Amino acid sequence: MNDYVLRTKDLGKKYGNVYALEKVNVEIKRGDIYGLIGLNGAGKTTFMRAVTGLLFPSAGVVELFGETGEAALRRGRERIGQSIETPALYPNMSAVQNLEIQCIVSGVSNRDTVKKTLETVGLSDTGNKEVKNFSLGMKQRLGLAIALAGNPEFLILDEPMNGLDPKGIIEMRALMRSLVKERGLTLLVSSHLLDELAQVATRYGIIDKGRLVRQLSTEELRCEMRRHIRIVTENPAKAMELLKHTFNITKIETGADGELLVYEHSVKTGEINTLLATHGVVVESITVAEQRLEDYFVKITGGNL
Repeated sequence: MNDYVLRTKDLGKKYGNVYALEKVNVEIKRGDIYGLIGLNGAGKTTFMRAVTGLLFPSAGVVELFGETGEAALRRGRERIGQSIETPALYPNMSAVQNLEIQCIVSGVSNRDTVKKTLETVGLSDTGNKEVKNFSLGMKQRLGLAIALAGNPEFLILDEPMNGLDPKGIIEMRALMRSLVKERGLTLLVSSHLLDELAQVATRYGIIDKGRLVRQLSTEELRCEMRRHIRIVTENPAKAMELLKHTFNITKIETGADGELLVYEHSVKTGEINTLLATHGVVVESITVAEQRLEDYFVKITGGNL
């Protein structure tokens, strides 16, 4: 079995003289929750549409489930569920009716699928309520249900948390995790709620102006976001000297208001606190912190969210 659900090589899409995508190389392994990060217009949706066959790329190769070529891509796309941009919903029908139609289109005849899928996304109690009267968040959930109707192996979701309240976002995160853990799905998810995405993604692609700027794992991202220990004390100079001498710490900075920022991952907060207290340095607070994903994104792209 091929480890990769999706790989692209130098994927490009050009409109006139403008590149919407340019030489994008993405790799998504089975079981990943791959977070695609970018500003509006950066190329996220264009990339998803190229992968699912909703548009033809101008250059490059798409590989699905280890295969390339027109016939293989057709077969591979039958194993994909997607909710890109605004889901195609029938506004005068209920959630059940919308999903029944999608099941027919997908060749799914088991009527239990409709009930179970609506339960999965939290829409089992909408009854005969017409979709035109749904909130944006409810429409997002129904779009996800439609994407799941064909029992896909690979799920592509464009801004799935858009329109959800805080409770709904938490539930959506839990749902995405369960789809991977319990059903064995692989997810490609775009979102502008970057710090929310950071709580669920296992791998990231940062796209800017049609180019993939970075591709990295959660562990690599945490290192680059400069996870650190923040120490607040009335005597930062003495504290710094003790830390350098005792633990041979070299990655240490003075922050705002005299606080110390320690970037050595091998030293624990308890060891630091004990050392400083033993030498009469009063520690007002000691915490582990890291740069927010949104701040890291702005730093990498030079853009504004």
